[in-house]
Amino acid sequence: MQTHPTAAVLFALTLGSAMAGTSANYTTSPQTIDAGGQHAASTNYTVDGSVGGVAGVSTATMPDAIAKQGYAAQLYEVAGVTVAATPATINEGSTRQLSAQATLDDATLLALDPLEVAWSVLSGELTGIDSAGVATAAIVYQTSAASVQGAWGGMSGSLGLTVLDTNPDNFGSYAGDGLADSWQQQYFGLNNPLAAPTADPDGDGQNNLLEFTAGTVPNDPASRFTLRINPVAGSPQQKSLVFSPLVAGRSYTVLTSSGLSAATPWQTLSGTSVVDTGSTRTVTDPAATAARRFYRVQISQP
Repeated sequence: MQTHPTAAVLFALTLGSAMAGTSANYTTSPQTIDAGGQHAASTNYTVDGSVGGVAGVSTATMPDAIAKQGYAAQLYEVAGVTVAATPATINEGSTRQLSAQATLDDATLLALDPLEVAWSVLSGELTGIDSAGVATAAIVYQTSAASVQGAWGGMSGSLGLTVLDTNPDNFGSYAGDGLADSWQQQYFGLNNPLAAPTADPDGDGQNNLLEFTAGTVPNDPASRFTLRINPVAGSPQQKSLVFSPLVAGRSYTVLTSSGLSAATPWQTLSGTSVVDTGSTRTVTDPAATAARRFYRVQISQP
């Protein structure tokens, strides 16, 4: 059994009289039977009193609490512990305050001081929880699940948290290289030099940066971005540019130039017709009449 004197509310009631009581620390106004059983309320609490047993129930909303009055002290056993966080997410490398509340065997609730709770990390990408209940998230390569535990009074409760990958390019040896850490981990695991942007581990002539941008598989030589220029039957002044694959979340812009030097800049090809067939796109240039005409496809992600 445990006692929590601050959870008790005492009533001073003199039956059949209206005498005032005083001491060095307080003054009790005269009370009569007529005041018993009434309902009192404010913005944050309510009280329902009872004369017969000098008892009642009080509730408070900030923090949530229920107290049963009429006792010199409120005795209870801990029935359970609930752990909470608002919200139940943590940005990678950031912190979140945890809170805990005890449910007692008489159905009352008790908000717990985080310093009185024994905190621990059960699983996931958290570097730790300090004595004040502040959880710290690790740097992650993708949004990840975690769980924590708080123990008090012989009982414990757990809470699931989500560690958010707020920066897609900041994890370990893959940080700041222009490729999404989750993509590198998916195809190469952790800390693999073959995942470098300029590496071409499948030997298909397209490095990882291009394969990441194009949405192809970097360790499969059959998975690569292709572009070919075809004549248009019956229209010698036209050319068809056929490229694939088309990948959701990418945008494709066909550029053209009359040369490959800085003096001949690339410009967006205009006046075209576009036809998509599955993962292949055909863009027809209606005015491919110059002696020399170069094309390229610019792929971008949001």
